[in-house]
Order: sequence, then C-alpha cells, then structure tokens
Amino acid sequence: MTHPIDSIEFASLLCSRLCHDLLSPVGALNNGLELMADETDPDMRQRCLDLLADSARTSANKLKFFRLAFGSAGGFGDAVPPHEAKVAIEGMFASGRVKLGWMVEEQMLAKLAVKVLLNLALIAGDALVRGGQLDIGAEKRPGVTEIVVRGEGPKVILDPELRAALAGTLPAGGLASRTAAAWMVRALVMEAGGEIVLSPPGDSVLLFGAAIPDRSE
Repeated sequence: MTHPIDSIEFASLLCSRLCHDLLSPVGALNNGLELMADETDPDMRQRCLDLLADSARTSANKLKFFRLAFGSAGGFGDAVPPHEAKVAIEGMFASGRVKLGWMVEEQMLAKLAVKVLLNLALIAGDALVRGGQLDIGAEKRPGVTEIVVRGEGPKVILDPELRAALAGTLPAGGLASRTAAAWMVRALVMEAGGEIVLSPPGDSVLLFGAAIPDRSE
C-alpha cells in the first residue's frame, strides 16, 4: 500500500530533492562568475566561459526535466508529445554515461503517463552507477497505457528504500526527499487504478513496468 502523507510535508520533501539536484550546476555558475571577475589570462577566461556554458546548459536541462516530471507541464493540454519527454531525458543524461533507447511511437501521451515515464526513467538511469543502456517504451492499448523502463549496465544498484517506495512497502514515516519521487509515482499510478511491477532484487537487469488505465473511458 501507499501510506498517506500531508500534502505540505510532501511538497517540502520534493522541493528539497529539486534544490539538491540543482545546487551543483547553479553553484558552478556562481564559481565561474567569481573566477571571471578576477581572471585576465585569455585562456583561463575561455575556460571560465566554457564552465559557465556547461553549467547553464545542465541547469536548463534539469529544469526542463523537472517541469515535466514534477510540475503540471504548463503549455500543454491534457496530453504531451512523447518527444518532449525524450528530449528531457536526453538532457538529464547528456554526459553520455547512459545511452538511451527510445521505443515510443505514440503521437501523444496523457500527462500522467509522461510523468510516470520520466520519473521511472530517472530512477532507473540513476541506478546505472557505471553507466549503461536505458531503454524506454510506451504503448496505448484499449483502455490502458503501458510503460516499460529497462536499465542494464556493468553495475546496477537500486536503493532498497527507492524500491520499497515504488513497491508500496515503504514504512510509515520512512519517506524522505530522496524517495519522494518514487513515492509520488506509486501514489499517482495507484490513484489512477493502475499497477507498477519491478524486477526482483539482485537481477542484472533492472525492469520497471506501469499500467495506467485511461480515465477518460
């Protein structure tokens, strides 16, 4: 089951998670600006500019992802083009550490399906601690949208508490900022009358599946 939680408490946990993820690239921007202020060597100034550009790009990529994964996806209607999700995921793994396999042919997906897809992709990608292959598929069938996320690499580690949050076995009071996104995914899918499945612990391949009923029917 998914334990109830105060909405303000959950918002605080999720905000803490987002701030933590943005702290590094934004801090690098600040460091780059401070270096630029005192640097006169042309080569070093160029390095500072490169650092600023990289940090700005990373910050923008994270914000684009967070907007779709955790926000209301303003600017879209009830559905989102899957290409937007693909671009957001590519931005989060722009370093090349994780290779993306995209198997989504649908022209549009419901906002809920996109939110679930993005969060499962992020959790699986982060579990590929030494990089690897992240494959994502989604398909609409009569009355349901099915999502599959598969991660494979030299070392795959899914935090037990993240697994518990996705499986609905996280103890009451055990929710923290790092498990908030996984808890949210579980809660959203269950609220929609759907289900989430996970591959067993210890498998060399990490597999997530989600089935989300079409609430318009």
